Amino acid sequence: MAIPHAQPGEIIDVRPLGDNLQKASTKALVKTGTLEVIRMVLPAGKVLKDHSAPGEILVQCIEGKFAFTSMGETKHLEAGEMLYLSTAEEHSVEAIEDSSFLLTILLPEKDASSSA
Repeated sequence: MAIPHAQPGEIIDVRPLGDNLQKASTKALVKTGTLEVIRMVLPAGKVLKDHSAPGEILVQCIEGKFAFTSMGETKHLEAGEMLYLSTAEEHSVEAIEDSSFLLTILLPEKDASSSA
């Protein structure tokens, strides 16, 4: 069963979840050949161990607070703050409070000759 993603022109609600945050779950919002947008939901204390993404990423905190570690440094993101990271840069995330954030991955374009 395919995960439903937003269609072109469809409005996507990314406002803070507020009282619904604790019962919400991570949800893929948009996926194309070169872009993926996911609303990540992390309960306080949840850790995403070191990993990397196949493209550049933007991480935009919608609500809560989390620690983002990359390039040997830990930064705390709160609502309204955004962080950019280069392709394949290893990073980890730890939710300090119940949090939700938008994760945007700019996927590398596939080589057209490799699909022939």
